[in-house]
Amino acid sequence: MNRREFAGLLGLAGTGVAATALATPAIAQQASESTFDKIRSSKKLRVAGIVGTEPYYHKDIATGQWSGFCMSMARDLAKSMEAEVEISETTWGNAVLDLQSNKIDIMFGLSPTPSRALVVEFTRPIMQNTFTIIAKSGLEPKTWDELNKPEIRIAVDIGSTHDLFARRFLPKATLIALKTPDDATLAVQAGRADAVIQVAMLSLVTVKKNPNVGKIVVPAPIMRQPTCAGVRAEASPRFRVFVDNWLEYNRSSGVITDWITSSLALVGVQKQDIPADIQF
Repeated sequence: MNRREFAGLLGLAGTGVAATALATPAIAQQASESTFDKIRSSKKLRVAGIVGTEPYYHKDIATGQWSGFCMSMARDLAKSMEAEVEISETTWGNAVLDLQSNKIDIMFGLSPTPSRALVVEFTRPIMQNTFTIIAKSGLEPKTWDELNKPEIRIAVDIGSTHDLFARRFLPKATLIALKTPDDATLAVQAGRADAVIQVAMLSLVTVKKNPNVGKIVVPAPIMRQPTCAGVRAEASPRFRVFVDNWLEYNRSSGVITDWITSSLALVGVQKQDIPADIQF
């Protein structure tokens, strides 16, 4: 706006028109501001945190401090953008809604399912998460086909990638769909299920916490699910492209793998505990 136009607006101030004329572009600019530009101007990167989802996220109840490999990534990404991390607690189920409602800028650790991809965008993979089972004593299947039988009871948590995987690849098995991952694990421990499906990142922690629940098995063929970061769908791809480049830089240098293994160590999982078939 030049000086003449600005003076003209001031001349209308008494009628209230100027206030409207000045406010409208400001609102429009705020609404159209890209995520990348907003982070750069506010110096804040808004991310989600999910309590009790180690090694993805961990919150120290005493200090309120967050750790886990998703937080390691969030802090490094924020540093790369010359910003600080701002954390909002959420759940896996609400994370996509938080992105859509502009509550957070990015959600680490999401699987890019088709239904999610209808409403948010995904970055390049952070890692490939191997599908495993935690099997009851005496059950050691070599292949997924051995589990695809009506007499095999498979526990899954409703609506999860484990649930979707089982319905797609084990349609003949007897599925026991339960509310949470803990419920599914307890079903095996209580003898109500023969195995529970979990991605390796979770099954390693589950068995480390409770070795009596069963044994981790990686059936053939090895099936993997990409784990990505979710970002808001918007006209400008600038933020997603930046995150993709940041991911590639850190993945090629081995930093992402270090973040993952270090976070696993926080919950007692050491490198020797990771089966050779599981790679991140």
